[in-house]
Amino acid sequence: MTTGALIFAFNNEQTDYIRMAAWCARNIKRHLKIPVALITNDKPTAKKYRFDQIIVADAESGGTRHFEDYDQTVTWHNAGRTDAYALTPWDQTLVLDADYVVASGQLKTVLTAKQDFLAHGSAYDIVAQDDFMGLNHYGNYRMPMSWATVMMFRRSRHAELIFDCMQMIKANWKHYTDLYQARTATYRNDYALSIALNIVSGQTGQHPAIPWSLASLTPQHTVTRIALDQYRVDYTVREQRPRWITLKNQDFHAMGKKHLEKIIETN
Repeated sequence: MTTGALIFAFNNEQTDYIRMAAWCARNIKRHLKIPVALITNDKPTAKKYRFDQIIVADAESGGTRHFEDYDQTVTWHNAGRTDAYALTPWDQTLVLDADYVVASGQLKTVLTAKQDFLAHGSAYDIVAQDDFMGLNHYGNYRMPMSWATVMMFRRSRHAELIFDCMQMIKANWKHYTDLYQARTATYRNDYALSIALNIVSGQTGQHPAIPWSLASLTPQHTVTRIALDQYRVDYTVREQRPRWITLKNQDFHAMGKKHLEKIIETN
């Protein structure tokens, strides 16, 4: 059985996601020892980097999104994630966002799991300034969120059904956002995945998940690299008092792209 990672990267007006994906790929290879395939619409740019495979696909816009750290609204080319099952060259695939920082071998646990599909069932703020209640639920019914930031799947009927459902939900986005009262015109992979898992589980809400919460850094916090696999996070608490912590051998989702881009530029 072949195993590898898959990263989607489509540059927009502000962010060089291909470069970000290349940096992520190097971390994956160091810690997880698996090959990495990139899905992009810009093969000439991607060929500058050492991906094991480059798969060309159209950039599908999910709408626009305001990036707090850039204070700018940009085109959000994130709607193609539903094609992961059809496009992956691997029998077992680890799908990662380009802004996911792999700083340990923790995800090996996911790759050895018995389930055919896993994703995070919750996320948390590393510096505990946000309770993530709004981010861990969606819609007026407060449905629990599943995060598409990290997904593991194997070629199986179960995993195929999940991605088929995500395709159906994307094609009928207004219907499903009205049904779940999510009230967003912008396509969200997290919402589509959450709804798909609920459908495939028979509307029970009971499905396996990655057995730990997704460590996350929101855009208002500053992250800098201080050594290999070691990062400093600066943030403020009440009355704007400054605080900082060090992350060492800790995987995390860098929700703010600006600081991660600066790390990549200097390393």
